[in-house]
Amino acid sequence: MAAHKDSYNDRIAAAANAKKAALEKFRAKPPADDPAVLARQAAQQAVIDARAVRAAERQAAREVEAARKAAEDVARLAEEAAREAEKAVQLAAQAARKLAEEAERKAIRDARYAARKARR
Repeated sequence: MAAHKDSYNDRIAAAANAKKAALEKFRAKPPADDPAVLARQAAQQAVIDARAVRAAERQAAREVEAARKAAEDVARLAEEAAREAEKAVQLAAQAARKLAEEAERKAIRDARYAARKARR
């Protein structure tokens, strides 16, 4: 066991002295209307205001970036829709050509059939 160098009374006295020192430190604070206190509070408020301004700037930058990304997404989607529409138009034109060729072949076939019937 470790031996205590201080007696109980020494520890009680040390605690009382610490309490007195804390009380003296509290009493030594300048009043709230002291120019030094007001200057320190003004400096702290300036720091708080500067932080708020920087936070607002960061938020605005995030919102601008989000708007830019949204605009890019809309442009990309519009471009994809235009490509798909162009592809649909090409497919429709191709289908129309196929139908026209098929109708032309049918008309030729029908004409041959009618000519054969007319020869009989």
